[in-house]
Amino acid sequence: MSIYGYSAVTPAGQEVPLEGYRGEVLLIANTASQCGLTPQYAELQKLHEDYSDRGLAVLGFPCNQFGGQEPGSSEEAEQFCKINYGVTFPVFAKADVNGPEASAIFNYLKQQQPGAGESSDIAWNFTKFLVDRSGHVVARVEPRETPETMRTLIESLL
Repeated sequence: MSIYGYSAVTPAGQEVPLEGYRGEVLLIANTASQCGLTPQYAELQKLHEDYSDRGLAVLGFPCNQFGGQEPGSSEEAEQFCKINYGVTFPVFAKADVNGPEASAIFNYLKQQQPGAGESSDIAWNFTKFLVDRSGHVVARVEPRETPETMRTLIESLL
């Protein structure tokens, strides 16, 4: 199966097949609104603004698995992003990224790009994955690396 075989769920509960993003470069991140890394929303939004017309789709997935840093509802997380960071890219429903309840999307991403450690588990909020136009997961960028560090790679994939 490829990334296009999965679906995401909006905060309103609508299922969105990732098939609709076929042919685009995807930047997928697990996010949180009460994290020291939360300002990365601004950089994700900037990349979205700079490259969405060339085929980049930024997809955010709020996650409450790390320090309880996304305690509200999915709708509250989405509103936080819009109000505080002007986010216009899709922010989906809250999702687990590790463990038995982990989102199938994130299990797939971790399988394709397991990272450098002993475990493929996501270590913290704002782990970012890049998927090329053919659906191949080509990079995993750890939380402390800002979205801006991905700009050159994004440009090469566009």
